[in-house]
Amino acid sequence: MKVGTQDSFMAAVYEHAVILPNRTKTPVSQEDALNLMNKNIDILERAIKQAAEQGARIIVTPEDALYGWEFTRETVFPYLEDIPDPQVNWIPCQDSHRFGHTPVQARLSCLAKNNSIYVLANLGDKKPCNSRHSACPPNGYFQYNTNVVYNPEGKLVARYHKYHLYSEPQFDVPEKPELVTFNTTFGSLDECFAPFDSY
Repeated sequence: MKVGTQDSFMAAVYEHAVILPNRTKTPVSQEDALNLMNKNIDILERAIKQAAEQGARIIVTPEDALYGWEFTRETVFPYLEDIPDPQVNWIPCQDSHRFGHTPVQARLSCLAKNNSIYVLANLGDKKPCNSRHSACPPNGYFQYNTNVVYNPEGKLVARYHKYHLYSEPQFDVPEKPELVTFNTTFGSLDECFAPFDSY
């Protein structure tokens, strides 16, 4: 990680015992998936608020912290949202329906905005694909384990699709690895996402 502009800043890294879904071979409804994720976001909300109050400028939350990890492609699908490229200049907190049904992104965006802190979170991205394309999965979606960052205004500033999956049959490997960086008010965070495959 390279830092410019300021010599130092405070960051917070948070870990918690994830509230897991019941094991099932049948997908739950989107509503049930959202209810579970909101319970985990309630926990993250307290941590984000506390980190900001103690002067942290950015908080990194755990991988799989919103819904857990033991899924099939079918059972994880209700937990996924379409996460756009950050170039679209989007603040989900102010325009939650611009890219379809995105309540989780809207809530994370509002947590960043309301606490004036960068929030890094992990969630699942779904990207529709043409079934005539040979690599397109049978359900017509690529599914990615994804890290996102929202800035203190709630704007989506980074998105990274995890490349080195570890026992994650519910997710697809991106076509090529990404190197994602983003600028902050306290400096530029480079090489921030390539190592995230191990976080």
